[in-house]
Amino acid sequence: MADDKTVVVSGSFDDLKYPQMRFLEEASKLGRLHVALWSDEMVLAATGEPPLFSLSEREYWMQSIRYVDRYTVVSGIFDVDTVPLMDVIQPDMWVVTAESDNTRTRSFCAGHGLACHLVTTADLEEVPAAAPAAPSDGQPDRKKVLVTGTFDWLHSGHLRFFEETAGLGELYVVVGHDENIKLLKGEEHPLYPQDVRRYMVGSIRCVKQALISTGHGWLDAEPEIVQIKPDIYAVNEDGAVEEKRVYCEAHGIEYLVLKRTPKEGLEKRSSTELRGF
Repeated sequence: MADDKTVVVSGSFDDLKYPQMRFLEEASKLGRLHVALWSDEMVLAATGEPPLFSLSEREYWMQSIRYVDRYTVVSGIFDVDTVPLMDVIQPDMWVVTAESDNTRTRSFCAGHGLACHLVTTADLEEVPAAAPAAPSDGQPDRKKVLVTGTFDWLHSGHLRFFEETAGLGELYVVVGHDENIKLLKGEEHPLYPQDVRRYMVGSIRCVKQALISTGHGWLDAEPEIVQIKPDIYAVNEDGAVEEKRVYCEAHGIEYLVLKRTPKEGLEKRSSTELRGF
């Protein structure tokens, strides 16, 4: 069975976006996914450029992604056409992209008794359909928490916001649909289409379910609120709008405004800032 196998992927996973997330998901379907995460030194050696995001921030991502079973930071410099830390990771299979698939990679696998699986570009093109809500955690009295937003360039600040709100109950995230985001923020928004944004949010471990809004204006998630029946509607300071507060008060929903606080040790991030990366 796939669950009995350990599959390994190796890379920097710097500035992680949709194709890399889909790659991780496809790899996880083949067994327990162990990520060999390159150190900052290794990223510089392999690419000629330092990573955009520090190792600490990239580790936070690995901890947050539901497809990743384990990760190990690989220190020092090694050949990218090999699997590092073979004795530590003890993989059954190496999963690679078309970009890194070559004769040296295949030769390494053959010489070490490793299966080699190629995830093609075509494998990553179609955005998966929205997943149903994750199974309950076995605590029937847990509150339902709803958050909304664009989540256009998913970053560590979003991960922290999800982590905080998931600590209050089962977390449902409603991603704004494209036309409404354009209405509220302007023609240049969103950067990524709604299906991709929903998929990225739904890939985060602490999110019970990610949906796309079907309403309009600041309360574009009203149809989803009616469907989910949350106990808490949480927003950060940037998303605090009087219309939302009034709606929650009228419908018996706790309205909670949280400060934008980054994960300890990480930089404060915003999607607006990252559009310039």
